[in-house]
Amino acid sequence: MKPEHKRSAINRLKTVRGHLDAVLGMVEEERYCPDVMKQVSALQASLEKVNRILLQNHLETCVASAVAEGRTAEIVEELMETMKYTAAVTGPAPISEESAT
Repeated sequence: MKPEHKRSAINRLKTVRGHLDAVLGMVEEERYCPDVMKQVSALQASLEKVNRILLQNHLETCVASAVAEGRTAEIVEELMETMKYTAAVTGPAPISEESAT
């Protein structure tokens, strides 16, 4: 893993860990459900950012090497499988204000 991607992923995951502890506290304190839900959504977004960092690293390292070695079909198949775990790519399209009306 490229050092800059590793550092970024680790820092974000440590932030998520702290945030998760705070959300656990909110649940234990029986805080207002919509407030907790908002924080859970923020955690999900943070984890998606980590996934994007990991994907970028994979594209810049493993995928580039595989293509250079002529293993394009293999790496494309692997990427298609990986995309199943990336909600930003596979999740439902966000509802815009225009389509909601």
